[in-house]
Amino acid sequence: MRNSSLPPGLVVAVDVGGTGIKAALVARDGSVVRSVRRETRREAGPAAVLDRVTATAAELAAACVASTGSAPLAAGVAVPGLVDTARGVARYAANLGWRDLPLRDLLTERLGLPVTLGHDVRAGALAEGRLGAGREHDDFLFVALGTGIAAAHVREGRVFEGSRGGAGELGHLVLRSGGGPRCGCGRRGCLETLASASAVARAYAEASGPARSSRKTPLTGGGVRPGLEIPVTAEGVRDLVRAGDPVARQVWRRAVHALADGLAAYTVLCEPELVVLGGGLARAGTDLTDPLREALARRLPFHRPPELALAALGDRAGCQGAALLALDLAVAA
Repeated sequence: MRNSSLPPGLVVAVDVGGTGIKAALVARDGSVVRSVRRETRREAGPAAVLDRVTATAAELAAACVASTGSAPLAAGVAVPGLVDTARGVARYAANLGWRDLPLRDLLTERLGLPVTLGHDVRAGALAEGRLGAGREHDDFLFVALGTGIAAAHVREGRVFEGSRGGAGELGHLVLRSGGGPRCGCGRRGCLETLASASAVARAYAEASGPARSSRKTPLTGGGVRPGLEIPVTAEGVRDLVRAGDPVARQVWRRAVHALADGLAAYTVLCEPELVVLGGGLARAGTDLTDPLREALARRLPFHRPPELALAALGDRAGCQGAALLALDLAVAA
């Protein structure tokens, strides 16, 4: 039976991550009317991941038909890695096992809907620009500080993709050319090995040793569960910084300074007026932005440092950005 509470003219949005898929039905005004989350299950192989994405999108498309009596206007899909948006090809997504996958055409055929393909971080930047922390700015850099570090530069409402669709790999800016942790790209000293959420947790574990690099599992209502331990995360390191742990403070300081080095280099070249910080490390809030603002100012004596802001949309940014891409596609059709 048709549910009149859902508005007509919805789009399907899918944000594909290495461990999870976030998907939603989204209205023309950007509001989410229904959302689902599914495990990516990448261990089953690249073909199985494609099937999982297809099934998730098809589930929402069917819900749209059942609730409104109409098919979705379009579908937007955001994926990590190197993306050729013009051709709709996922050129390389290491965590998904995809290489030169014609994802847009495959999903168009399977779903029977117009499909647009975007890069996950650039989609997140688009959403923060239209709906989030960048709404009042024509020029800003969105930086996702998660397992790795990636960025996207928005100017006059458009996300810069680069000549081959690979712009924004800020995490692979080499800052410690004389050494540093080895990066997944094969080099040493990349920014994401020094200042990502995973880098902070790893650095604390290495600096503190096994006796201090884990925490007892918390129990609901207080206390801990004896005998079980969980690794310290970046948020856990932040909590230890607040508690005065000297090792955590040193690790945090090094990460902030590395991030300031990377953002200062970008500012000298491109001079964004605002930097929007998202991803897991950004959940530290002012514990990150306050020392980072100070460190940036020291590194930019002849440039006006960019403003800093925390992302407003959290982990929904990529999915909402995919929805905006789908809405743009529907309007252009």
